[in-house]
Amino acid sequence: MMKNINKTWDHKKHEAKLYENWEKSGYFKPEVNIEETTRTNTDNAEEKGLLATDYSLQANKNPFVIAIPPPNVTGQLHIGHALFATLQDIMIRYHRLQGEPSLWIPGTDHAGIATQTVVDKMLKKQGINRFEIGREKFLEHVWKWKEEYGGKINQQLRAVGSSCDWSRERFTLDDGLSRAVNEAFVHLYKKGLIYRGEYIVNWCPKCGTAIADDEVEYTEQKGKLYFFKYDKDFPISIATTRPETKFGDAAVAVNPSDKRYKEFIGKSYNICLDGVQRNIQIIADRSVDSTFGTGAVGVTPAHSAVDWRMGEEHDLPRVKVINERGRMTEEAGEKYSGLKTAEARQKLVEYLHSNNLLEKEVELDNNLSVCYRCATAIEPIPSLQWFVKMKPLAEKAKEAVESNQIEIIPKRFEKVYYHWMDNIRDWCISRQLWWGHRIPVWYPKSKIKNQRSKSGTDDSATDNYQLEAKDIYVGIEPPKDIENWIQDEDVLDTWFSSALWPFSTLGWPDETADYKAFYPNTVMETGYDILFFWVARMIMMGLELTDQVPFKTVYLHGLVRDEKNRKMSKSLGNGIDPLEVIDKYGADALRMALVVGSAPGQDIPVGENKIRGYRNFSNKIWNASRFVVLRVSEGDLREGEIGKFEIQDIEYSEKLLTEADKEILKKHQEVKAKVKKYLDEFKFSLAGETLYEYFWHTFCDIYIEQAKRQLETEEQKNKETEKQKNSGTEGQKDIENFDIEHSLKIENCKIENSKLPQNTKKILIKILSESLVMLHPFVPYVTESVWQELREICPTLSESIMISKWPSVSE
Repeated sequence: MMKNINKTWDHKKHEAKLYENWEKSGYFKPEVNIEETTRTNTDNAEEKGLLATDYSLQANKNPFVIAIPPPNVTGQLHIGHALFATLQDIMIRYHRLQGEPSLWIPGTDHAGIATQTVVDKMLKKQGINRFEIGREKFLEHVWKWKEEYGGKINQQLRAVGSSCDWSRERFTLDDGLSRAVNEAFVHLYKKGLIYRGEYIVNWCPKCGTAIADDEVEYTEQKGKLYFFKYDKDFPISIATTRPETKFGDAAVAVNPSDKRYKEFIGKSYNICLDGVQRNIQIIADRSVDSTFGTGAVGVTPAHSAVDWRMGEEHDLPRVKVINERGRMTEEAGEKYSGLKTAEARQKLVEYLHSNNLLEKEVELDNNLSVCYRCATAIEPIPSLQWFVKMKPLAEKAKEAVESNQIEIIPKRFEKVYYHWMDNIRDWCISRQLWWGHRIPVWYPKSKIKNQRSKSGTDDSATDNYQLEAKDIYVGIEPPKDIENWIQDEDVLDTWFSSALWPFSTLGWPDETADYKAFYPNTVMETGYDILFFWVARMIMMGLELTDQVPFKTVYLHGLVRDEKNRKMSKSLGNGIDPLEVIDKYGADALRMALVVGSAPGQDIPVGENKIRGYRNFSNKIWNASRFVVLRVSEGDLREGEIGKFEIQDIEYSEKLLTEADKEILKKHQEVKAKVKKYLDEFKFSLAGETLYEYFWHTFCDIYIEQAKRQLETEEQKNKETEKQKNSGTEGQKDIENFDIEHSLKIENCKIENSKLPQNTKKILIKILSESLVMLHPFVPYVTESVWQELREICPTLSESIMISKWPSVSE
């Protein structure tokens, strides 16, 4: 009983044991809400858990399904993970309590660049070069590392209280998911939605791979705008922030309405830029801003996506002057070949200055494009890559939101989504890495012109495998005469496999029982910063490959900031380590701090003071429950009577209910209705705030204090009876006077004293038990611990609060 344990909630003592019991008991599986006689044996669920049960029919309710945004296998739990884990766990626990078969699918992402970089660094410390040991040996090291270190984040997600069905855990490089990736690639290729072509890509010289447009980040820096002429005979001055790329210029573009340059349009000039000969055409293009710089722009088709377009329209040559290592090529001339771009820039500016070609330099704030993974400056270069045609996919994805097949919360992000869909570019899906899903394309050895070097960064990379479509093999399985073929060396962008996550995790392309029962998913909860990275692509792939939307609702959370609303960073020293906080204050406190005060799509201020405050709330729940359990156990209300108690069992008459009873029961009904409404509408903060205020300030501060006085009647009467039991008639009169006095004392309600305490205990148990159930999605640990104590005096309560029923709301 609670009287024998601590007077404060000891999270360290309870949390790990409670979670272990939940997981062992199978409470995280959707089968938990199906009658025992109709459940399917799930002992082999680890072997992909493809169950032969239609859950929705057996439970007589639609399932509620979430697929976790798979954290990188390299990841350590950070505050962002804790936020999404809390929000998703609230949803899952709430719908589980509604009696719905609820499935939360966990898993991790192989994280191509990140994982390869981690293992590469580890091997370098051991004196091992991946190019020397080769691809196969290197991948053996990666898999070994993954098995040893890759599961840490899932253990850390458990600490937050994540009630995922771990028997269905997936990894993006699982055999099943790899097959799904190949199936998707082949499907898209056969429909003409995947093609191989040369185009300007965002190249990271450090990672040695192309990255997608939405993987490029921008950092503001001080830069310079250089005004100069190619040589003294050229009639027009140009302005650029990157003079070193001008060795690859094929034209100068001006706005056709700019009167300054009309006489030059259509002409061409031979120029010599520090020894490099070029022919420069003067072309007209309406995209040129006449007010920027000189109003004349050097066009470098091989090193700018905008210039690439101009080059195609005007049939301009593409001269590649920067290679995949971020160094100047021979096309930049002997003086510059092999130099880093920054070195070449400085050298060329010195040349321009010494030859009186440099007119001026103007400092300006410049947005530098950098790699999202390593923050290295991106080099736009032409490269032969695999692409997905996005416009046909985007049209269907846009229509799915416009027609309300998918709801985005908050609604304002629909505009962002539509903007992406309307301005979408083809998606470069090939990556020059070894770790990932190898592109399922094979080339005949007899027709290969040149094989890419091990590093994938040689200047001739764009010449590799330039074969016609009829010459290559694209398939889910390798060609039968594999000895005559060589597979494409590249792997697919990590986001390609992630885009299949809602259905590949359920067994697609096979129509497994899980796929039939749980697809489409119900909700996709994730950060607003990856609305296009991931959410939009899942919608496109879901519609194309399954003919269904992959989920019905998209809930976008914001970023976690500090109490001063600053971004958390190492330099500011304001970061929060969720594992340290959980150890110090408990998971329940962290969960409440992350949810209460938040709003979808808005950043969330969180600090230690806020977390500490919700630690006090856990103590409040513990102590209030301790009082109720101790007081109820002192009386004679036992043997399941309380467990069956419903509000209609109380006679609403002045003889049984005090004004305090009536008020708390009325308020309780209001709170139940409000909280259910808020949770159904994804208003998690309002639901949490309502429960916090009600439990602390109404139930504890007001009703429990009144209940103490109502319970005093029985206690004092028992004491008087013991004192006067041998006092004869006088003693009996004293007891009668005691009854009369106290029946008038409690809010002037003339209640028979023998029934009042029992009735008060019933109300206390009802309010507490139902409040615990409503609080459970937010603070699962303390509510489960109290529930187990409550079962000591209410044995008909469910064996765990996780499988209890959500309290009904009276009409």
